Amino acid sequence: MGGDVIVDFRDRSSTTDIEVDLCIIGAGPAGITIARGFLGGATSVCLVESGGIDAENRVQELNSAASIGPLRFDARNSRLRAFGGSSEVWGGGCIPLSNIDFETRDWVPHSGWPLSYEQLLPYYERAKTLFHVQEYGFVEGSFLGDVPRPPPVFDESLLVNRKFVSNAVRFGTEYLDELRRAENIRVLLHASLVAFDASPDARAVSQARIASLDGRKGVVRAKQYVLACGGIENARLLLLSDSAGGGGLGNAHDVVGRYFMDHPSGRIGKIHASDPEIVTRPYDRSAAKGTGWVIPELCVSDAGQRSMRLLNARARPVAVEGDVPKGLQALRRLRQGLRRPTRGERQAAVLESAMDDGSAARDGIVQRSRAADATLLGLAGQATKVALGAGDIAQAWARKLADKPAVAATAADIDGYFEQAPNPDSRIVLGDELDALGQRKAQVDWRLTPLDWHTYRVSARIFGAELARTCSGRFELAPWLQEGDDATPPLHGTSHHLGTTRMDPDPRKGVVDLHSRVHGVDNLYVAGSSVFPTGGWAFPTFTIVAMSLRLVEYLQALL
Repeated sequence: MGGDVIVDFRDRSSTTDIEVDLCIIGAGPAGITIARGFLGGATSVCLVESGGIDAENRVQELNSAASIGPLRFDARNSRLRAFGGSSEVWGGGCIPLSNIDFETRDWVPHSGWPLSYEQLLPYYERAKTLFHVQEYGFVEGSFLGDVPRPPPVFDESLLVNRKFVSNAVRFGTEYLDELRRAENIRVLLHASLVAFDASPDARAVSQARIASLDGRKGVVRAKQYVLACGGIENARLLLLSDSAGGGGLGNAHDVVGRYFMDHPSGRIGKIHASDPEIVTRPYDRSAAKGTGWVIPELCVSDAGQRSMRLLNARARPVAVEGDVPKGLQALRRLRQGLRRPTRGERQAAVLESAMDDGSAARDGIVQRSRAADATLLGLAGQATKVALGAGDIAQAWARKLADKPAVAATAADIDGYFEQAPNPDSRIVLGDELDALGQRKAQVDWRLTPLDWHTYRVSARIFGAELARTCSGRFELAPWLQEGDDATPPLHGTSHHLGTTRMDPDPRKGVVDLHSRVHGVDNLYVAGSSVFPTGGWAFPTFTIVAMSLRLVEYLQALL
């Protein structure tokens, strides 16, 4: 193919008919990891990306989907459609799943992976290199290493502190140049998959039909295909690929799109204490400057999950800042006015406001752009206020030197993040509305089960009671968690879309087999968290890459 083959499909001089050995749809962490597995080899690869190098509003609009379930869901703004995918704006939390996440739990219907933690362990080890965290060891469910501030120790029959490594590798930024130099890999930008065309018996994909928003159309023909477009789009594209009938590829048993999960998150209560920083400081992520920081996360222990029949869950105590002195307010405004937004923040600006309560931004899911809008006159005014508030700033600096926040906390909000039970009625379906490419948009029917509610109510009380005990405080449970409260829960997703093409050796229960191959289709594979049968509490990107490395090994042998 020749070097420097980053091709914009909108370019009228580029070919519309491509033949390769391997076609990968989607250039997020999964797609890029798989493409890298063939760098410099004899296998010809085409990596197809719907967006460009940077996020664009018109392309991002292709994510739009109707929310038709009892829980509000914003599909457009919960993922980035650009080279590198949502890794260009993610928070960087690297952590493996735990043994219990792979097990069949008798209290969790539809649980159990056809893989074990031990079988995935070699690929977890290799994934560390892609995230530049290879110097850190880990045990199942946790990294090893010293944290900035040791967290409290809890009764392990209830709670444990697990550790993740924070290193936000932007896959599109990090690995673009080496893909550009690879003579056997073509990266095709602004090319959206419309559908796979199958053979008459639907046993194989014959070609991938692609299109650009400016009207260009083409096909990619390959020996093998990998679909790596995220938990919503993977299901939608399989459902749209109905050239041979049957309701879409891999959907003989109506499983495609079912078992849709996220990690529901919401405020579960508040700690009132004279010194709430005892519990907030150890979990404060602001200490993680730069790369490779080990950070604790407070979780329900395996023993607690078994004894109380809970799903996995974690919580983070967040300091509620007291009144900010005027001098410090002025300094913050001045810094923000002078600061240039990072590339990731510029990318995230295209996502607009994904969540109303701001907790997603705090979790690093959607980082809003903080580009300066102050005039030079405004900045000068802030500088004057900074000078007048020198005493306030000196006090804040003294607190920082003592390893305390600049402004004392008055309380601690407790945010909960939960595993979601696999539920066949929580699903992605096709609606009647068409997108800009003339294809049916997805509809998201996001639903909870009684086990989800049981987990919220029981784990919230455990987190609250144990944290309050640690700082001699009082826990106030959020009203929506009171027994008998039937209001719509104030939960939002964390942009971790799971389960819609789940892995199971039985085609009646899953969409892909043990090798991530779509049941009944000889040359189509699915990568990403859509193949996860369950999600645990862990940030999924580290496991997505480990599973992608596992698929690379299989495809290398096949090709």
